[in-house]
Amino acid sequence: MKAYELLYFVAPSIDEESRTNVSTRIANTIAEGNGVIDETEEWGKRKLAYEIDGLTEGDYTLVNFHAEPEHIAELNRVLGITDAVKRFMIVCRADRD
Repeated sequence: MKAYELLYFVAPSIDEESRTNVSTRIANTIAEGNGVIDETEEWGKRKLAYEIDGLTEGDYTLVNFHAEPEHIAELNRVLGITDAVKRFMIVCRADRD
């Protein structure tokens, strides 16, 4: 398994239940591909460099996990169709393998 880092943000105005549903969906998608979440960090509200969908702030979360490379496409697809997630980035971390 390779080490990956996922950084995503949601609108700061969404309720706690929706935010929990997003993180649960991400965790389930990683687990379905036999991946393991190592650490999840809630970064909280941060100012965006530019306006996205009318937002000037985002509520950021960083997820460090291990997964097989072929399952990253499914996680990418799930994040892309999750309406609450405004932007995300998955990066392979070779220094943590």
